[in-house]
Amino acid sequence: MASSSSYNSPCAACKFLRRKCMPGCIFAPYFPPEEPQKFANVHKIFGASNVTKLLNELLPHQREDAVNSLAYEAEARVRDPVYGCVGAISFLQRQVHRLQKELDSANADLIRYACNEIPTALPAPPGASSIQSMAPRQRPVEYNNRRMGNEGGYYQAPGMPIPYTLPWNDNPSGDSNEGGGEGNM
Repeated sequence: MASSSSYNSPCAACKFLRRKCMPGCIFAPYFPPEEPQKFANVHKIFGASNVTKLLNELLPHQREDAVNSLAYEAEARVRDPVYGCVGAISFLQRQVHRLQKELDSANADLIRYACNEIPTALPAPPGASSIQSMAPRQRPVEYNNRRMGNEGGYYQAPGMPIPYTLPWNDNPSGDSNEGGGEGNM
């Protein structure tokens, strides 16, 4: 007897409306008895007769998506009667916009950091000796209070082999002579 009562248990819609659930009930496939709040929200916002009309006008393969949309909107309207799901969408759009600004800022910081690590080569003025033109291009590099690169810790001029590793390519083995050695000029 228990099996026959669970077999004939009404769908959530018929149970809520206190009517007998017929075998061809349009609500039964979409409002199972385990989810009574789903139909309660939809009924409160849209009304059972409007949902019945809507489901009867749709093709059978479209009904499940329609019920899911109605249930989502009804739940959002119960939580926020003024804005409903539009409020949730606006909140998410603001969050995406804020996160995009943070990402742009982080990228700008990364570019600034990378540009400060790579020296800019200025052409030597005419008549300047090679020692004078080399001096401004070399500068010490500090990274987390330790020197990077070759023993002297200086960058070489552009076009020369690079005797250091970039922080994001840091080699834990300590071998920083990827582009050539100090003596390979």
